[in-house]
Amino acid sequence: MAYSFKLVITILILAPIIFFNNALAHHAFAAEFDKEKPVRFTGTVTEMKWANPHAWIYVDVENSNGEIVNWALETRAANNLIRLGWRPADLPVGTVLEIHGWQARNDSPTASLSAATFPDGQKLFAATPDQPTQAE
Repeated sequence: MAYSFKLVITILILAPIIFFNNALAHHAFAAEFDKEKPVRFTGTVTEMKWANPHAWIYVDVENSNGEIVNWALETRAANNLIRLGWRPADLPVGTVLEIHGWQARNDSPTASLSAATFPDGQKLFAATPDQPTQAE
């Protein structure tokens, strides 16, 4: 009986620690994006997904070979973006943006969005609290 009680207590103590660490790893900027790989490019919005836990912006970008590459830009949750001043109508398909962010560790056309700048100079910020700041 004492063995079963100790086992239950051990599981109750370790389970939250294990699951908490996994949750932190998933939501940590450094787990997916590289602070040594800042990206800055101009792209045209092809889609905006207002979702939780992360909203996504997809933009077409012309690479150095003249090919169009669709970049996926991870942002904060939709409710966080709204608190930062974003609205769903702000980014219709065809909107041109200058993107500031951090590339994915796997070098795919994926980035964590820091800020998006419209041609008129208006900026929408999206950086997460653990994201490094980027020099302007």
